[in-house]
Amino acid sequence: MTYEIPFGGSTLPAFSPATLPSRTAHVLEAIKAAILNGEFKPGTALVENVLAGEFGVSKTPVREALKALEGSGLVVIRPFAGTTVRELSEQDAMAVYDMRLLLEPEAVRRSVVAGSDFSGAAEALERAALAEDASTRSTANRDFHRGLYAGCGNPLLLRTLDGLRDQTALVSASSWARSPSWQEESREHAAVLECVRAGMADEAATLVRRHIEGFVARHLQEETLTH
Repeated sequence: MTYEIPFGGSTLPAFSPATLPSRTAHVLEAIKAAILNGEFKPGTALVENVLAGEFGVSKTPVREALKALEGSGLVVIRPFAGTTVRELSEQDAMAVYDMRLLLEPEAVRRSVVAGSDFSGAAEALERAALAEDASTRSTANRDFHRGLYAGCGNPLLLRTLDGLRDQTALVSASSWARSPSWQEESREHAAVLECVRAGMADEAATLVRRHIEGFVARHLQEETLTH
């Protein structure tokens, strides 16, 4: 079942962990990691009492953490129905990737022009190659992309892409489970890394665009045709 949730909401978190009480921030980061790594799959019910027991806290930090995650588009809170991990509709998923296509290649281009350090992206690529499970690979994938655009020089662009990156994790984990394409995408990552290290800004932006378009063609467009 797919929830039809308008995509009009902000991609920016409602709260930053740095501004939350320590217990709430800890719970938020733990739940967020479980969602992004696929432990909590789309549609999974997140029950306050259960989570509070697992974390050894009262329901208040859990409730505040879930509100923050709702603001970042990772969970859905429905009155009298509880909280679930967000299930992106096909339309919403396409909108997220469309935004990435508009913003991420330019952010990577600017990072290259600025002479940014891409060692973080290189390290993430190595972690991905050594990953023995989907959770580790998913984390490395997100870290790789952030390592490419982190030096773009625009904090608002950076935060927006971080929000989009988190929402794409809702799509990529299930897509890779159905149709593994990591090896192909790893080769694409390596080509991008070679370009950014060589200072080839426009070429890197083009490869990032093709990389994102390739994922959409392999997974999202294919899914749309089979529904």
